[in-house]
Amino acid sequence: MSIPFKVIDWKNEKLVLLDQTLLPASEEYRAYDTVEELIVAIQLLVVRGAPALGVAGAYGVVIAMDQAKRESWSTDKFEGALDALRDARPTAVNLAWAVERVRQETGKGRDAVLDFAHKLTQEDEDSCTGMGNFGADWLIRELGEKPLTLLTHCNTGSLATTGTGTALGVIRELSARGLVKEVYADETRPLLQGSRLTAWELMKSGIPHRIQPDGAAAMAILSGRIDAALIGADRIAKNGDSANKIGSLSVALACQAAGIPFLVVAPESTVDRSIESGKDIHIEIRADEELTFFKGIQVAPIGTKTFNPAFDVTPARYISTVVTELKAYEIQKGETL
Repeated sequence: MSIPFKVIDWKNEKLVLLDQTLLPASEEYRAYDTVEELIVAIQLLVVRGAPALGVAGAYGVVIAMDQAKRESWSTDKFEGALDALRDARPTAVNLAWAVERVRQETGKGRDAVLDFAHKLTQEDEDSCTGMGNFGADWLIRELGEKPLTLLTHCNTGSLATTGTGTALGVIRELSARGLVKEVYADETRPLLQGSRLTAWELMKSGIPHRIQPDGAAAMAILSGRIDAALIGADRIAKNGDSANKIGSLSVALACQAAGIPFLVVAPESTVDRSIESGKDIHIEIRADEELTFFKGIQVAPIGTKTFNPAFDVTPARYISTVVTELKAYEIQKGETL
C-alpha cells in the first residue's frame, strides 16, 4: 500500500523528520545533524510512535558518529551522547532497543552503521505488513468477513512507523479488503494525536472516520456502535501487560464490559521479555503545561497541580490478542509472549 508522505528520511547526511507537532495545519520537514537537536525533537514529539522512535534512534547513532568526528569528541562524550539519546523517552522500548542494537555496530565504521540503520528501517516497513495481515485475519476469524466499525486511540499509523502502521496498519489492510465501515478515532488528550494525526492519515487514505472526545469512547463501545478496538504499544511485558498512550486502559475496560475484542498491535521489538509484568514499566510523566496551557493559551488556573502521565498500562487479562509481525498471540486464552 502506497503511503503519500514519509515521516523519516536520510538525506544529505542528515535525518529528515516530518514535524508532527504542526499537523494537520502545516506539513513541514526538519533536518537534524546533532544529537542534542534530535533529542529535543524526540522529547517535543516532532517524531513519536514506538517504531518510528526506534528508527530515529538508529539514525541518531550515525549522527553521533558524524558529530563526534566533526567536533573531536572523546570516547566518553560519544558514549554519553548515545546514553542520552537512548534515554530520551524512557517508556518507549524501541528507542533504547534500536540505539543499543546499532551501538554494537559502531566498531565496524560509520558506513556500516548507516547501512544497519537502513536495514532496521526496512525491517520496520516489513513488520507493518506482517502486523496488518495477522491482525486483519484474526478479526475476520473472530467477527466474520463483514464491514466493521473500529475504534482506535492515539496514532498508530505511518506517522508512528516507517510503513503502513501498527494498529492503523491493520485497519488499512481491512480497508483494502473492503471490510471497514467506519473508524472512531479518540482525540487523545492532551496533545490530540488522534484528532490531529490519525484523522489526517485516515482522510489521506480515504477511510471513513469520525473523531470523538476520549470520554465518549466508553459510551460508543457500550452502546454497541463498535465491533472492536485496536491500539498500539510503547512497551509490552513478558506476560502481555501493555503500555500505551494514556486513555488506552479506559478503552480496554469498556471493551471487556461490552464483550468485544481489544487488540494490541506492535512489532516484536516492542515486546520487552526482560520484564515480567507491567509493574516494571517506567511511566513518563509529562509537564504540567501540557494540561494548563493549550497552544500558549492558559486553560487552567496558574499554579494548578496536574497528574499528566504520558502512558497507562493495560493488564493482559483485558487484551484479546497481541499482534506482532510474527503472529497473533492469544493472550486471553493463556498464550504467552
